[in-house]
Amino acid sequence: MQKSPVQLRGMVIIDQMQPQFAATIAANSDGYFPIPGETACWVEVCPGIAVNRLLDAALKSCDVKPGAMILERSYGTLEVHGEDQGQVREAGSQVLQAADQTAEDGLAPAVLSSEVVHQIDPHHAMMINKDRSGMLVLGDDTLYTLEVNPAIWVLLAANEAEKAAPVRIVSLENNGAVGRLQLAGSDAAIEAAVAAVGRALEGAPGRSNPAREGGACF
Repeated sequence: MQKSPVQLRGMVIIDQMQPQFAATIAANSDGYFPIPGETACWVEVCPGIAVNRLLDAALKSCDVKPGAMILERSYGTLEVHGEDQGQVREAGSQVLQAADQTAEDGLAPAVLSSEVVHQIDPHHAMMINKDRSGMLVLGDDTLYTLEVNPAIWVLLAANEAEKAAPVRIVSLENNGAVGRLQLAGSDAAIEAAVAAVGRALEGAPGRSNPAREGGACF
């Protein structure tokens, strides 16, 4: 039977997972848990069920552990990680080869929303905490929210933000039509984190994304 064509939505290499980032991913993972300092490779594709074949290619060729295999309505996402950055990067190369794609074939990130709310109301903070996936947001914190397409790019944004500033990762949603991130901290910390997110996403590879003009994802 002929292999079905795969369209790459994005591939993200996390060179060194930060403590909160790794903990948030592990707390919401069904696979092997990552730990801080490890390297991770995330891949998002369409059709989603293709992640089975692509993950198989990575695990049979490289010394990596699978952290996620997510199938949702339209897309599929996989993650592998390990201590050896070279092995993780090679796993990513094997996935791309199996998909007959290059990193540049994915969609460049389109930032749909990037907002800062200063001195958040305590009642607002409690509402956010009801659905958080990470740390708590407190009253009078400064809150940063990001929405990006494809969803996978929110992972790079979160890790780079934590590298740059002492922020708290409140929520991190990295699958579906869009990725969403919420960070909390002081004004200065959030300002530094927002700048880091901007640098990371502006430098990301990929083809032109129709979502930047308000169009469809493909």
